[in-house]
Amino acid sequence: MNKVYNKGIGFLVCTIVLFSCKSGKNDVTPVKTDTTATTKITPQTDPVIAKSAGYFLDDWMSKTFTAPAYANIAQPSANATATINVDYSNVITKVSKYLFGNNTNPYMSQIVTEPVLLNNIKALSPNILRFPGGSISDGYFWNGKVPADAPATQHDSNGNPVAAGYWVGTNTDSWTLSLDNYYSALQQTNSTGIITINYAYARYGTSAHPDQTAAHLAANWVRYDKGRTKYWEIGNENDGPWEGGWRIDLTQNKDGQPETITGALYGKHFKVFADSMRKAATEVGSQIKIGAQLVGTDPVNAWNAVDKTWNSGLFASAGDYADFYIVHDYFTGSDNETAATILNSPVKESKAIMDWMTTTTTQGGVPLKPIALTEWNIFATGSKQMVSNVAGIHATMVLGELLKNQFGMASRWDLANGWSNGDDHGMFNQGDEPDGIAKWNPRPAFYYMYYFQKYFGDKMVSSSVQNSTDVLSYASSFTSGEAGVVIVNKGTATQTVSINIKNFAAGNRYYYYTFTGGTDNGEFSRKVYINGNGPDGAAGGPSNYSKLNASSSTIQGGIKVSVPPMSVVFLVADGKK
Repeated sequence: MNKVYNKGIGFLVCTIVLFSCKSGKNDVTPVKTDTTATTKITPQTDPVIAKSAGYFLDDWMSKTFTAPAYANIAQPSANATATINVDYSNVITKVSKYLFGNNTNPYMSQIVTEPVLLNNIKALSPNILRFPGGSISDGYFWNGKVPADAPATQHDSNGNPVAAGYWVGTNTDSWTLSLDNYYSALQQTNSTGIITINYAYARYGTSAHPDQTAAHLAANWVRYDKGRTKYWEIGNENDGPWEGGWRIDLTQNKDGQPETITGALYGKHFKVFADSMRKAATEVGSQIKIGAQLVGTDPVNAWNAVDKTWNSGLFASAGDYADFYIVHDYFTGSDNETAATILNSPVKESKAIMDWMTTTTTQGGVPLKPIALTEWNIFATGSKQMVSNVAGIHATMVLGELLKNQFGMASRWDLANGWSNGDDHGMFNQGDEPDGIAKWNPRPAFYYMYYFQKYFGDKMVSSSVQNSTDVLSYASSFTSGEAGVVIVNKGTATQTVSINIKNFAAGNRYYYYTFTGGTDNGEFSRKVYINGNGPDGAAGGPSNYSKLNASSSTIQGGIKVSVPPMSVVFLVADGKK
């Protein structure tokens, strides 16, 4: 997509991260009221890496947590209304650093000329940035030359001619992002790239062999790249009628392609592209991974007939030629949906995608490959859902569910977009937001994703919730010995949550950050408060977000926190020294 809509859901999310240091002993103090009791710890055993995560975990890194400065806060005296049970020894998956990615686009500025934006991206540490992303990629000519066989008009899904509107990678105007400055932004933000090449040119090109011509252009990009980029996508959402090349003008086509695209045709072309690009990579001494597009959920009831046979056609013609599989998901519809509807989507939708990936590859007779969710967000519109605190809560839940379902990579759409009365997928204000909001001011989702990555460990461990259907949990461990839990409260009532951690040596103190929305704009506040600290203006969060004191209590007697309605708490606790 070129334009994505964010929508927030009012509910409470808490993240708790607990810390411990390895004692080298079998007897430990459990996190219970009776702190004199002892129990034997079962050590962690790493599971086999899931096929759906695969080589995206090759770059896995251990994490060490440094306890923050804090203000002492008494534990809540109320009885617990929900209990989270964590098994520190039961590792679900290592954490792929590529799950925290985002999308750049060619209409968001040159990035490296915008120090405020660049520093915000550095702080966010997305680790992977997609380019050029969205539908633009299917009209994008990286070398700055629109070829003579690219028609001036293309056909929309109804067969009507429309201006092609091509983009080039050499444009250095301030409003756009050139290819070279994308590469520079990757280097300056310590990020890896994932590049989406122009597949649609293989459809609408008017040469004798448009598939070979387009593949050659993509291969030359690999040569120009010279090993700077490992991950490559063949096209963007090409099964969709909104995409260039979905329908072509048969009077201009010279190689007998059908008017409307099919999965089988895409699979046939995919092999041509992959062969050319892999040959180019060999020539420049680089190793690349190439992804193919799949329909992400069961299309049995799809309104788009192409979707119904896309995956089966692709597998029939390309087999297991792809290195990874690409899906997109925006989790909600485009109606004016409520916070509750939005916040109910991450659990069911993330599982539905991975369940379908297993089913569709089995049906296609191919092995499951690493899954990359290269675009995700929400589509809900009409109440500024996309720029709201609820969108931040939703982002927190999505990250937790992607980990639980063992995705390999994900990139949120996108860093900057367009205000559109609040129907704006952009994580940062591009300068068109009203109410005096500063250019590049972060929206609430930024703060949630920043804290999630900082306070979630390097491995996800199992957790479950008792006595509440509004509270969710995502638990983690740090190699340095700490434990972590993300608590989500989707409800409208405050929850007093106790945390019991099995097979973990608890220390003396826990630290936490509570994220809540403001009172503006109903349940879709444009503000986020962290431990009571909010933005200076009408939207965003605290400017000193990286230096805020945590709240802290002693662990003696257990771990317990109060979780407000529709909020997030990030909590850390010392391990046994």
